[in-house]
Amino acid sequence: MAHFETEYQRLEASYSDSPPGEENLLMHVPEGSKSQWHHIENLDLFFQRVYNLHQKNGFTCMLLGEIFELVQLLFVVGFTVFLANCVDYDVLFANKFVNHTDSSKVTLPDAILPMDVCNTHIRDNVFVIFVLIISGVFWLHRLVKFLYNVCCYWEIRSFYINALKMSMSELPYATWQEVQARIIEIQKEHQICIHKKELTELDIYHRILRFKNYMVAMVNKSLLPVRFRLPVLGDSVFYTRGLKYNFELIFFWGPGSLFENEWSLKQEYKRGGNRLELADRLASRILWIGIANLLLCPVILVWQILYAFFSYTEIIKREPGSLGARCWSLYGRCYLRHFNELDHELMSRLSKGYKAASKYMNCFLSPLLTVVAKNVAFFAGSLLAVLIALTIYDEDVLAVEHVLSSITLLGVCITICRSFIPDKHMVFCPEQLLRVILAHIHYMPDHWQGNAHRYETRDQFSQLFQYKAVFILEELLSPVVTPIILIFCLRRKSLEIIDFFRNFTVEVIGVGDTCSFAQMDIRQHGHPAWMSEGKTEASIYQQAEDGKTELSLMHFAITNPHWQPPRETTHFISQLKERVHREAAGASSETHPLSLSESEPRSLVANILAGPSTLGSVHFACDSSLANNAVTGMPGGATALRSLSPISSSLHLRGSLSAAHRASGFTCRAMTGSGTDARTVSSGSSAWEGQLTSLVLSEYASTEMSIHALYMHELHKQQSRGDLSRHTWHRQESDESSDSIPDEVRSEPNTRSRNFPRSQTFPATLPSPGASSASATGGTNVGQDGEKAQSSSQRRHSGPAADHFGTAGKVVRTARVAMGGWAEDGKASSRHHEPVQEETSEDELPPHIHKVT
Repeated sequence: MAHFETEYQRLEASYSDSPPGEENLLMHVPEGSKSQWHHIENLDLFFQRVYNLHQKNGFTCMLLGEIFELVQLLFVVGFTVFLANCVDYDVLFANKFVNHTDSSKVTLPDAILPMDVCNTHIRDNVFVIFVLIISGVFWLHRLVKFLYNVCCYWEIRSFYINALKMSMSELPYATWQEVQARIIEIQKEHQICIHKKELTELDIYHRILRFKNYMVAMVNKSLLPVRFRLPVLGDSVFYTRGLKYNFELIFFWGPGSLFENEWSLKQEYKRGGNRLELADRLASRILWIGIANLLLCPVILVWQILYAFFSYTEIIKREPGSLGARCWSLYGRCYLRHFNELDHELMSRLSKGYKAASKYMNCFLSPLLTVVAKNVAFFAGSLLAVLIALTIYDEDVLAVEHVLSSITLLGVCITICRSFIPDKHMVFCPEQLLRVILAHIHYMPDHWQGNAHRYETRDQFSQLFQYKAVFILEELLSPVVTPIILIFCLRRKSLEIIDFFRNFTVEVIGVGDTCSFAQMDIRQHGHPAWMSEGKTEASIYQQAEDGKTELSLMHFAITNPHWQPPRETTHFISQLKERVHREAAGASSETHPLSLSESEPRSLVANILAGPSTLGSVHFACDSSLANNAVTGMPGGATALRSLSPISSSLHLRGSLSAAHRASGFTCRAMTGSGTDARTVSSGSSAWEGQLTSLVLSEYASTEMSIHALYMHELHKQQSRGDLSRHTWHRQESDESSDSIPDEVRSEPNTRSRNFPRSQTFPATLPSPGASSASATGGTNVGQDGEKAQSSSQRRHSGPAADHFGTAGKVVRTARVAMGGWAEDGKASSRHHEPVQEETSEDELPPHIHKVT
């Protein structure tokens, strides 16, 4: 059978995060021998709980929230059953006469049925009994989970107090970076991880975000079936909490999932010899989970409707326009998320872009709807004014039937109409708003820039930033739609999923099996169009889309300034920062134009600061502190860029912090060196002082990342204009079949092949002999200098190369749909699939080991 070489090597030995047989979260060692926190078995779960306790502001707040969730579940079920079976609505609506001896008014107790009648109604209703049984089992499960979590989080509380030396009263005012720094420090003393002497920030992030990094990667590679083309609605996205829960259940932690525990992929999924059998097994499991969802659909649907009713009715009554407000969709949060980005970091970034995103969407209000809304609001307001005037004159008017209901409905109608009437002072500037949005969300399809005024761009952006009413409607439809997606869409992608987990899983010593994209390795997953040209060896299949690797790397480096990246990664970061600093210095000078090399675009920062896409319009919460506008005549964006220079950054930050320190009456340790080092200043002695300092440092990091993101997008845009032939391929649609093969794809003459199911992500044809030898030589070179690439030892699993070789050894690349499935206008998103290499037994594959440190 034929052999082939790939850039991913298979893994022979399994990785065990801890010795077998240990099942407790914390392994306590007898006193006098080792620390209580020595060798924590399940560090994934431990670090997740440490992070959750920090985000929930301490043990007491978390405990109270869990208790109220249990009470809320009982209330929703009990109150719904009471309303359905124990209320006499004829009495309540005055359709039945009630005899009273002392009063002629009907009271609430008159509308409540006697207890025996209520019990009879409940016993005679089979559906109510079924709902009560299901709800009771679910509530008991939640109760047991609550008691277990209380015991576990009590251990975490003890860890904070005894090991980290942080009291629960201090926790709400401490940043996660402070907690993380203390964890890294106590590793030297307590050895909570026995596989490494020292922990890094990336190790902790990998533990907390192991499964979320996989989900981000699958969305980035358009592997999950969440995008659909519907007959009437056109291109649509459907990604709800229920669908996400089922994805995680199938892939990560459910019975029969791909992972044997939180940190290790099952050994059989690391080998490519039995991929077809594993794909059939996964497809069968998806089918059964889809059938289970279908059977539970009525119960889940009823629960969704009741929960939405009790949750949003009061809000809608108080603020009818809240349904017209927008929110970041669940798909948008996953699409816009960096690799290794914690929840609070993501939400902080998206929250800063919320106002600009709302203004951008409001630019597209229909003129026709505006005219209609103004006139409807006028007539409804006239009627409402008359009713209110009559009520003020004589309150008995409220006793007239339907008067109070009419006032309420007219008020709701006016509020809804106002949401369609734009602000008369609003200026139509979609390009500028879109650039402000990009400064915060960091990701945007190329064809949006320059087309911000088009409705196609607006419709695609609405998939990321949807109406709250649409979000609620999708959640209500989720119990019905989720089984359909699982059975008919996800099952046929089982082979691609198996290949994805094998090809993009690496084993990191001291961490376990992680998504290779989460390593943020420019050499393995960089994209040539995103400043990685000449630094990356990744094929199209291995490249992260949308500049995800490069932007994630910059975000993580800026968020964690003490992180020590590998040598090649450090070179990429320093080179990018140097270019931004150089252009920032030139942009702040009116007489000295930027002078880059002739091959580079001229004055990218100047392009960012000029025209309708000015960075100066970006609003930062603490821009007055971060960018001191002492330089008169300097634009706001140039001032922000000026603050990133090695000298001025620390001076600006030192001045802002010194002012804050003088106001609050405390001093901090001297901040010397670059602004990156300055961001790690101590938080002070009091909670308020620590919060103030953390706010300034956080806004500084946010500003720095926004500017680097804008610069990278501008450079990518100019590079794409200069070399259009390199970027004309598109990403594959995630919801299409993968069984077609183009006629022009030919196999090599001496290669035996047979027809069997294939996936889009498996190797294509066997390379020519020259190409094979070149590949083998390249693999040898990679192995020789692999220690320069990563900070911890890794072993790569076997995987394919995405490029395939046609006649004369020419590389043929498949077509894809750009940027998360959004195809550019006028460009066809044709798909080409390669014949699959003949399947070989696992024993015949070369047992290469690729270690990277």
